[in-house]
Order: sequence, then C-alpha cells, then structure tokens
Amino acid sequence: MRYRLVAVGRMKNPALRAACDEYIDRLRHYTTVEEREVKEEARVLGAVPEGTRLVALTRRGEEWTSGQLAEWTGRWEMEGRDITFAIGGADTLPDEVLRKAERLWSLSRLTLPHEVARVVVYEQLYRAHTIRRGEPYHRGS
Repeated sequence: MRYRLVAVGRMKNPALRAACDEYIDRLRHYTTVEEREVKEEARVLGAVPEGTRLVALTRRGEEWTSGQLAEWTGRWEMEGRDITFAIGGADTLPDEVLRKAERLWSLSRLTLPHEVARVVVYEQLYRAHTIRRGEPYHRGS
C-alpha cells in the first residue's frame, strides 16, 4: 500500500518544504509515500491513479482526531488499496473531485494555505502510524 498526495500548486516556502520532507522521510519507515504537484484544480483527477482510494481535503469534510486517522490508516492498510489525498489551491477542489472522493476530510474549520495543509497531512499520517505502533511520539488523548 502507498500514500499519494496530489496538491495544487508548488511548495514555494523553503521552511514548509523542509517540514514536509522531514515528515515524508519519517513516514517512509512505515510505508511508501509519493507527492505530485499539479498546476490547477482541473488537473487533480488526472493525477489520481486508477483504483486508488481518493480522500479529498475540504472544509466540508469530516474532522477526525489523530486517533480516528490512525484507525482509518489501519483499515486502509488491511484493505491493501493505495490512498490518494487531494489538496486544492486557492480556489479549492472542484465539485467533480469531491464527488469522486470516497472520503472528505477537513483538517479544520479554519482556511489554511495549501502548503500548510500539506505539512499537517504528512505530520498526521506520521502520527497515525506511531499511534498504531504504540510509539511515544503521540502524547494526546
């Protein structure tokens, strides 16, 4: 199983790029991670491989705790299907992407820059894997 992140726009902020890379490196101890950037929202679905489970990030989605994400990653891993997370740019994800998604995930009711959302997704995936393995990274309840 592999995780893919499809994001609209490039990571321009070097500090946020470094944070993403740090969490990607940590995640690679547990799973395969790929990242794909597209120039515009209309190209998101073209970057989602056939047969993958699509999780779209949107304020209209469900808010999950870190523990709930750990449960989801455990289920997904048992099913063996690849997971693609889609993050929109300033104009959000098109309705077509939201309709095709199997899950809609909201990181927060706040509006976040897409670069920050990427860092949060990678960090939370890393946290989910450490929770599932009982490792000491997660201290929340």
